[in-house]
Amino acid sequence: MHWIDWTIVAAFLFFLVLVALHTSKYTKSVADFLSANRCARRYLLAVAGGMSSIAATSVMGYFEMYYNSGFSAAWWQLMPLPIGLCIALSGWVIYRFRQTRAMTLAQFFEMRYSRRFRIFAGILCFVSGILNYGIFPAVTARFFIYFCSLPQQFEFFGITISTFAVVMFTLLFIALFFTFTGGQIAVMVTDFIQGCFFNIVFIIITLFLLFSFKWPLITESLFAAPAGAALVNPFRSGKLTEFNFWFFAILVFSNFYNYMAWQGSQGYNSAALSPHEARMGKILSSWRVITIWFTFLLVPVCVHVLMQNPNFSNISLRVNEIINSVDNSAIKGQLVVPVSMSCFLPTGLLGLMCAAMLAACITNDDTYLHSWGCIFIQDVVMPFHNKPITPKTHMKLLRISIIGVAVFAFIFSLVFPLKEYIFMWFAITGAVYLGGAGAAIIGGLYWKKGTAAGAWSALITGLVLSLSGIIIRQVYPNFFLNGQKIYFLTMVVSAFVYIAVSLLNRKEDFNMDKMLYRGDYALDSDTKANQNTIANKKFSFKEIVIKRLGVNDEFTKLDKVIYFASMIWSLGWFLVFLIGTIYNLVHKGVPDKSWINFWKVYVGILVTAVLVFTVWYTIGGIRDIKELFKSLRNIKRNDSDDGTVIHNIPDKRIKSM
Repeated sequence: MHWIDWTIVAAFLFFLVLVALHTSKYTKSVADFLSANRCARRYLLAVAGGMSSIAATSVMGYFEMYYNSGFSAAWWQLMPLPIGLCIALSGWVIYRFRQTRAMTLAQFFEMRYSRRFRIFAGILCFVSGILNYGIFPAVTARFFIYFCSLPQQFEFFGITISTFAVVMFTLLFIALFFTFTGGQIAVMVTDFIQGCFFNIVFIIITLFLLFSFKWPLITESLFAAPAGAALVNPFRSGKLTEFNFWFFAILVFSNFYNYMAWQGSQGYNSAALSPHEARMGKILSSWRVITIWFTFLLVPVCVHVLMQNPNFSNISLRVNEIINSVDNSAIKGQLVVPVSMSCFLPTGLLGLMCAAMLAACITNDDTYLHSWGCIFIQDVVMPFHNKPITPKTHMKLLRISIIGVAVFAFIFSLVFPLKEYIFMWFAITGAVYLGGAGAAIIGGLYWKKGTAAGAWSALITGLVLSLSGIIIRQVYPNFFLNGQKIYFLTMVVSAFVYIAVSLLNRKEDFNMDKMLYRGDYALDSDTKANQNTIANKKFSFKEIVIKRLGVNDEFTKLDKVIYFASMIWSLGWFLVFLIGTIYNLVHKGVPDKSWINFWKVYVGILVTAVLVFTVWYTIGGIRDIKELFKSLRNIKRNDSDDGTVIHNIPDKRIKSM
């Protein structure tokens, strides 16, 4: 790292600090701290919410996956697109959840099931979340140590100090600063800035790599992969045992079953200005999915060329020398791409990539610290408080809890030896909660016959199966079921248990209209009038078809254009996947040369798409931030809007919420 590179990183961080400090004056209530007082619009949600899930740890996971599987994994990643499309266009789960006006998922669980279940679900969600997050500081710290060529330890007044511990502490401290400064408002605004910066940097790096590694050179190196582990042809990759067809097939199921169940970014789930804005944010996010994959794909593919092609032997020897100094084989796999890039990128680009990864680190750390800390207070501690507490005390508790999450993550990362691929660890620890949560959410929002007994049974089943899997994988790393397959098993069994127990434990049907503020429980007369108008209006066949697709009177003309364009974009790629898969199964032996030509076109299309989306979403997001601050300046705060569930509230109270 040249002084120019360090200057780039420092300037970017300084700018983020100024922005975070500016947002602090808008955080005046618990609702502000938890969910930006529900004032966020679509582009802000799409960019900031999307960036919050792109941790530096996740980037390292993608690098690890694509380095080992190349373009083959990119092909199977097209398979989940219809599920993502249906979810985004229909408003699956997110629309109804926003209708409940719950600030956290477990708050919804109390509305739908019981306070005891809310506490149990909150505890389970919290434990699953911090176990999952526990490796983040370690993975991120290793990236910066090896990417920036930092020493493993240093002397300070005669005391030997671990660089690993210092880097982790520093990164967590920065994330805590952003979270404490303005809660969800600061998190969301800084995440948006970091998301835009991240996209721009990776566009620059992508163009640099395409210029440095000519396509014939990429082709030559990828063709050299051993038989059965093809990095170009996904139908000749049978020896890829982890990131293969089954990994992504399970992902298809989990995307539907557990949509919005994972609460790592729960602040975004309740931050939307309206249910419609929440849905539009998800639709816009769906456009970015393939382009995000692409930015993470090309870097490890080029690193594979660098490591295998004799023209770069001087760099590959240096990389291998650094990596071989690491004892843990799992950690070695994580470091190949970052170490290679640190040896290859020139001054300036090195600083930009370091700053972009710092952005990915901060945006996910502050979001996760905010989410897990708030969930512990809102869904575990607060239900035990029979008396209301002041907003000042409430926010103090939230901040203490957030610090506690940071301390746990720091200690866990120091002592835990990761023996899994990053994404496999995500799957198996997420299953602690997600195994049964999907059934409780879908059943709670869409099935009036779902019962609390069914929800309890589903979560307990998922907990037992997933914890058993974690223990087995730690003792026997080569166990025949990997983290992803254990995750699938917990989901299927838990869903069956929820349905069976709910049917056996028959009770009076749940009042869905009251929970969703529909019909007689609507929040204002305008909503009722709109519902009556829709109910009495006669629609043409064309209008009926459109409404069946999820388009209602809330959609403007531009919304409809975005909606159907998103549908065409995702379905188009899925059709490519479907036709290509059928053709390869029927005409076995499709040559690798045909595949590499396809990937060349794929890369060209996505480079263009990344450029367009980055400009479009940046302009829209800047406008949304202006509207956010305007709304927060003028909104009337309600101190009772703090995530507490009030049962049997009278109609007057309903109207005022």
